[in-house]
Amino acid sequence: MADAKKMRSEASTSGGGGRGESVVAEVGRRKSTCGYCKSGARTSITHGLWAHSLTVDDYQALLDRGWRRSGCFLYKPDLEKTCCPSYTIRLKAGDFVPSKEQVRVSKKMQRYLNGTLDVNRTDKSTDELSTSAGSCSSSKHNCDKKSATMDSSAVDGKDKDKTGQFMHHLPDEIDKAVELCMKNGEFPASIPIPKASIKKAPPAKRKLLAENSEELMFSCNVAFQIASTIRRVKKDVEHVKSFQHGFGGSKDFYELSPQKIAEILASHLKQITESCGLSVRACNGHINFYSSMNQADLVEVRSGTISKIAPPATGANDRTLKKSSGGHSGQERRIEIRLKRSSFDYEEYYLYRKYQLRVHNDTPEHVTESSYKRFLVDSPLVYVPPNDDGAVPPCGLGSFHQQYVVDGKLIAVGVVDILPKCLSSKYLFWDPDLAVLSLGKYSALEEIRWIRDNQVHCPMLQYYYLGYYIHSCSKMRYKAAYRPSELLCPLRYQWVSYDIAKPLLDRRKYVVLSDYATLQNEDTLTLNVADNQMEEQQNELDLETSNDVHMHDDEMAEHDSDSSDVESDSEAGASATVVLDDADLDNVLIGIRGLRLRYKDLKHAFDPSQRRFMETQLQRYVKAVGTELSKQMVYTVG
Repeated sequence: MADAKKMRSEASTSGGGGRGESVVAEVGRRKSTCGYCKSGARTSITHGLWAHSLTVDDYQALLDRGWRRSGCFLYKPDLEKTCCPSYTIRLKAGDFVPSKEQVRVSKKMQRYLNGTLDVNRTDKSTDELSTSAGSCSSSKHNCDKKSATMDSSAVDGKDKDKTGQFMHHLPDEIDKAVELCMKNGEFPASIPIPKASIKKAPPAKRKLLAENSEELMFSCNVAFQIASTIRRVKKDVEHVKSFQHGFGGSKDFYELSPQKIAEILASHLKQITESCGLSVRACNGHINFYSSMNQADLVEVRSGTISKIAPPATGANDRTLKKSSGGHSGQERRIEIRLKRSSFDYEEYYLYRKYQLRVHNDTPEHVTESSYKRFLVDSPLVYVPPNDDGAVPPCGLGSFHQQYVVDGKLIAVGVVDILPKCLSSKYLFWDPDLAVLSLGKYSALEEIRWIRDNQVHCPMLQYYYLGYYIHSCSKMRYKAAYRPSELLCPLRYQWVSYDIAKPLLDRRKYVVLSDYATLQNEDTLTLNVADNQMEEQQNELDLETSNDVHMHDDEMAEHDSDSSDVESDSEAGASATVVLDDADLDNVLIGIRGLRLRYKDLKHAFDPSQRRFMETQLQRYVKAVGTELSKQMVYTVG
């Protein structure tokens, strides 16, 4: 009975000081191919843990020991042995000084909002992005200004029924969206798909089935027909093999309901309908098209293109926006930045899919809902709600998605963790059609701004963590352009100025950065202001020519986690020549069969061989997470 009380007490005091409990499981040391140097050999070496739950305080401490997360998988590179050492990099937001290039990015966004920047006039690299395979927004859907002006010769003075023309043209757009979904692997490619048809909503139901001041104009039920066809083909034994081939082997397709199919198609149709003053939503499997405008002023159809004639009315339906453009009436845009807790959102997923297919050239079968959820939605962090103690910002602490929305259209999503001392940037995906806006750089500036704004509510919240910095990988050096930044020493876990660390890393990949005072005395090492200025200029040049397609360390971890080998104990060895923490195994908190025990109270239950194995595992674990965290986090076995 006393033991049971002790176990409950351990559980209540572990992790986060009343903010939940951290529970982790050993994954071991892993060898995998490297996404940075592309060596082809399994030269990337990391230590891995699986987090069932994780307090924000414990994750903050793990970040400060060189850890990162990808979904619920925690990983820490072995910097001394891995091929491309990854140093944790951070910036104190209050000290941030934007470079000339970063100022240009802000001004470019403002010109876009003001309507003075045409995103269609881009450089060659952006044009290649916009025309590459897998695009979810074909150029034939763009509403050109010329097509917005009706040619009098095409009209011939006839008073055409615009509603009838729109109903005639919209099914073709739906069919194109279906074909695109098949091409991208969102729908099976080997089944006959019925043609879409549109029905006009009866006047009596227009307001009844709509929201606010909008009206339901048209509806399409093709999602039911597609779902029925998929079920029918699935049951046809003679076509099972070809059916599975068309699905790319993914079980996700077997579960496509009419509602999910309608949501997929609505996402693809959003841009073309919004350009015409309509909105599109999936409702109980139907694809519904709404308008708050007078139908007579809605659209004109010319040469198979829907063209906007008049902007939608503003006023009662306007949202409160964080930023607004100014000065160019009829052309200005408005941006809203929304911070929401991490959860699956179809609109975000389709933007992510578009980004991965076009920017990173992923194949459709690798960009599934399940892989997206595992990578960017699932999180072990225990959410901490806001309070009045000055330690939690108004949004709370945990995992969040920061949405960038321009005139109602989602253009980028930043995946971030907000912790007691920092905002940790995990990933960003954006609309490839807006590559010219440098949204990766713009979002970083906004995240830094967010930290500075929220220091008023939470003084401890000071730092911006940019993930890992790999000096040997030129595509990762853009992170050092956010100055003044610091790198984490891989041995003593002290923060060292990038300006001090940079010349050390120029000489060799792995450096104990906290030894800089000794290393600086070596004859071959020189530090001067001119070198730092040249480095800053080179960083700006890299930023300008990179087209904002950066390497993400979390994406590499997600890729490597599917193709890695776990080392045996004999292979693992030690990861550092100096051990600063005594391996206090006795006080490691162990979780076994739902109970919480210190190892010293548990080790007698193991036979000698089991104890040797267990202690080898625990020594590696304590070295990786540190003595203090090993006493707080629950290390699960069995």
